[in-house]
Amino acid sequence: MYTILFVCTGNICRSPTAEGIARAMIEQRGLSDQIKVDSAGLYDGHAGEAPDVRSRAIAKSNGYDLSDLRARAFTDADFDAFDLILGMDRGHVHDLRIRAGTAHRDRVRLFLDYTPDLKGVPVPDPYGRDAEDYRRAFEMIETGCKALVEGLVAAKLAG
Repeated sequence: MYTILFVCTGNICRSPTAEGIARAMIEQRGLSDQIKVDSAGLYDGHAGEAPDVRSRAIAKSNGYDLSDLRARAFTDADFDAFDLILGMDRGHVHDLRIRAGTAHRDRVRLFLDYTPDLKGVPVPDPYGRDAEDYRRAFEMIETGCKALVEGLVAAKLAG
């Protein structure tokens, strides 16, 4: 089982959107028994909450259901539990790599680095912004998930 964790600040906008989209794409390809995804936030102030209503709405309008997801805080045990830990922006990657130390630092990557056209680009935080910001973040996350899942499928076929 290959495990992936998406991480953002509060786990109510970007990372649960990535989790929901990636999960749906993995299920569509029949890989749910081989790839597990989850999400977490570096800030624990939203623990137990559903994703932001605007994140849920834009996901639902595009065919993804985030309603069963609940925010949780990232823990150091996640370094052992996940093969790949994807931060939504450079600040997340920086903080995660500091916490990881040398033992798990190589598991932490910037989420959009898996896309051919968005390497090095952070997914901007839409929290507290307008609907257009949520739409833009959603589109970047969907693009990133497509590239990530396609890469995993290609690696599975090659391996």
